[in-house]
Amino acid sequence: MRVLFLCTGNSARSQIAEALLRHLSKGRIDVVSAGSAPAPEVHPLTKVTLKEKYGIDASMLRPKAASTFVGQPFDAVITVCDAAAEACPTWPGAKMIVHWSIQDPAAVQGANAQRRAFDAVATELETRLTRWLASGD
Repeated sequence: MRVLFLCTGNSARSQIAEALLRHLSKGRIDVVSAGSAPAPEVHPLTKVTLKEKYGIDASMLRPKAASTFVGQPFDAVITVCDAAAEACPTWPGAKMIVHWSIQDPAAVQGANAQRRAFDAVATELETRLTRWLASGD
């Protein structure tokens, strides 16, 4: 199975989803993430959250442009932000397109609030991914 997660900046939500699905599937799923307008770096709290909450080493994660994957086949393309869903409502070669409207934790103001937002987003993505894997869709 091959999965692509899309968001705008590819620095938080889609990176968390990529790392979590790889972790939850124990590497059985080929998973990548990308952004319609990728940020220069993965948000530092993305890496901290993955490490502290799940023990995942996210040091190798890098933002990638969605255009990098155009024309490649995917079993599922999952958008994790509304802007990405609008920018990429279809994906040629995708067997399935799924949209999850997830809050951008990087947009939350205040260090403590932002840290809680990253934790909440990771928990929400873990829950959605676990259900999605169990459903077989």
